[in-house]
Order: sequence, then structure tokens, then C-alpha cells
Amino acid sequence: MTVYIKRNTLQTRLTHGCVAISVILLTLSGLFMFVPALAAMVSADFIIFLRNAHRVIGLVLIAVIVLSSLASPKGLGHFLKNYFSKWDDDDKVFAKRFVPYMLSPKNVDMPYQHEVKSGQRVVGWLLFIMGFCIILSGVVMFLGTTVTAFDASTMLIMRLLHDISFIVLIVLLLAHIYLGAGVFQPYKGMRKTMFGDGMLNESDALYHWGHWAREELESGKNVVVVDDGVEPKKAQEA
Repeated sequence: MTVYIKRNTLQTRLTHGCVAISVILLTLSGLFMFVPALAAMVSADFIIFLRNAHRVIGLVLIAVIVLSSLASPKGLGHFLKNYFSKWDDDDKVFAKRFVPYMLSPKNVDMPYQHEVKSGQRVVGWLLFIMGFCIILSGVVMFLGTTVTAFDASTMLIMRLLHDISFIVLIVLLLAHIYLGAGVFQPYKGMRKTMFGDGMLNESDALYHWGHWAREELESGKNVVVVDDGVEPKKAQEA
């Protein structure tokens, strides 16, 4: 018998997938728009197409986030509670040991963590700030070229804010992808929690999010027990 814990709901996984695809498309189109060397490689008509596509995808991204939040206010509250909760001693120790742990996970003992690790919270805060800055600057630049006219200094500041936010976001997202893709230890297989059935086996849950896993196992609400060799998703649907 194998015990699984459902970590992410279908809505969470769909929202994450839509955001991930949108960010990838925004990154690719943005690079051609803001890097002269890349823009020179394609025609002016293609740049116009990319600019329009960039705006549409940006609106889709905002709409997905807003609609998902409105569809599940409890989920939004739970999300915010996790990311803005007060750090305990385990959180502080985890943050101090994180870099040595990533370099040599077998030789570093890490404390139990809650549903969202302290490191995840720090990255989350930075993503919130940079995401807000890039959306704000993007909306201002869009309005400044379509609806109204802002002065040149405002547009310059917005473009710099957009570019700086973009660079910081790319660095953070690359780190997120490196860990979340689950290709390397100690996070091998983690991609299934977002791009699979949202399930996490008991041992991985206890290893990575000990406090949260113990709470889930005690409540039993999101726990699925299956026979070995049976897909956890199929067992859950049965």
C-alpha cells in the first residue's frame, strides 16, 4: 500500500499552467520587442504582430489570475495566509541552510517545513512585487500608446521598470523551474504536483513539508491510500 497526499487542486494546477504558458509567450515576444539585435532579425510586420500579441497575452494573464481568485476566495485566502505567515524557528534554520543543502542535500539536515517553505515565501514575495511592477508598467505603457499620452519621462521610467522587473523575474523563474521541474535531487519528481495529478507520496511529503504532511495525515482529508502499482489519480476517482 502507498499513501499519497493531494497537494494541489485541479483549479490550482490549471491556473498555474495558464500562467506558465502566458509567461513563456510574454517572455519570447518581449525579447523580440525590447532587444534590438533580435528585432533586427525579423520584419517590421512581425514586430507589430508580436507587440499586439504581447498585449493580448498580458490581458489574458491578468484575467486568469483575477478570475481564479474570484472563483475561489477561500483558496486565495489560504494562498495569502501561507505566503504571509510569520516565520518560526524551523523557517529561519531552513533559510540559513538552504544553499549548502542545494549543493549537497545528503550532507545537510533540514528542519520540518510548513505547506510553503520559508524559501518559497521569499521567492513568492519577490515574484509578487516584480509581477506587480511589470503589470503596472505594462498597463501604463499600453495606455500611453493607445488611449492617452503620457510625458516622455513617465514612459521612460515605465520602460525601465518593465525591463528591470523582467530581468529579476527571469532569474527567479529560472530558479523556480530548476527546482519545480523535478529533474534533479532533492526535488526529483516534484513536477507531478503541478503538471500531473497534484498528488505527492507520503515519504516525499514528510521529507519536504514535514509539518504540513503530518497535519494532512492526521486529518485524512486529502489522503489517498492505493494498492501498489495503481495510479493514485485512478484510485482517487474510483
